[in-house]
Amino acid sequence: MADAPILTIIVVSYNTRDLTLTCLHTVFDNTHRVPFRVVVYDNASRDGSADAVAAEFPQVELIRARENCGFAAANNIVAATAETEWLLLLNPDTEVHSGAIDALYDFSVAHPEAGITGGRTVFPDGSLNIASCWNRITPWSAFCMATGLTAVFRKSAFFNPEAMADWRRDTVREVDIVVGCFLMIRKSLWDELGGFDLKYFMYGEEADLCLRAKDIGYHPMITPAAQIMHLVGASSKWAASKAILVARARTTLIRDHWPQTLVPFGVALMWLWGWNRVLAARVMMLLRMRSGPALAEKWSEVWSARALWLGGYRS
Repeated sequence: MADAPILTIIVVSYNTRDLTLTCLHTVFDNTHRVPFRVVVYDNASRDGSADAVAAEFPQVELIRARENCGFAAANNIVAATAETEWLLLLNPDTEVHSGAIDALYDFSVAHPEAGITGGRTVFPDGSLNIASCWNRITPWSAFCMATGLTAVFRKSAFFNPEAMADWRRDTVREVDIVVGCFLMIRKSLWDELGGFDLKYFMYGEEADLCLRAKDIGYHPMITPAAQIMHLVGASSKWAASKAILVARARTTLIRDHWPQTLVPFGVALMWLWGWNRVLAARVMMLLRMRSGPALAEKWSEVWSARALWLGGYRS
């Protein structure tokens, strides 16, 4: 674009070559009004991602990392040198729909009280993907997850409050957490917050960022006018490994954002969450259910790592 960029789009890639290329095509094809620059931070991919991006998108600023420093650190590195007024974090396993970035920018400018904004996400078939935003972890939501109530009543906003399960993301709404797959923030606020807390190597970093923004008076928001497709987890293929990372992040969020008097209760609920999954998988094995062996293997691995995830991330 001829105009000086006002938005830096940050894409952190890790072994997602084809997805990253598709994502970039949709960014350039479907963003019509907002002058932007794109920076791809390749986290030491082994699938030729960096070379493919360099060959197909010479206009993209490419950073080739020698080792995987994680999602949080990669975004911090790029954001630290950005001179644009706005930042947009965009996952490589997304496809930007027509006008989505323009609409999110317009919404962000019109709602400075939000501080952090996001859009609506869908799956490749067009069905709703609720994972564009969440509510914070509370003692009630942690209890429901630990006891299995969330799994049984997944579509209930009462038993699954973090997912806001009764809302189709089709209205403007304040939320606790905007997911980092499609997250816009003013650069000055990013700097004020110090970016992502680097102890969150993977998962939880955007939740911590949004909760810290709320602590200083901002109100993160979602707009349905900005829609993207998000595959979710395309670069995280190992179910047990991902569950361990998510559990570790959840424990850390409890430690960082709950009253200290409630933290032991929260950690105990995390323990109960893990044990109940192991128990359920064993019951499925005894009942000779088809998915029993795979689930038993997964949750046994997660349970064996409980000392790690119950400890959370440390600064």
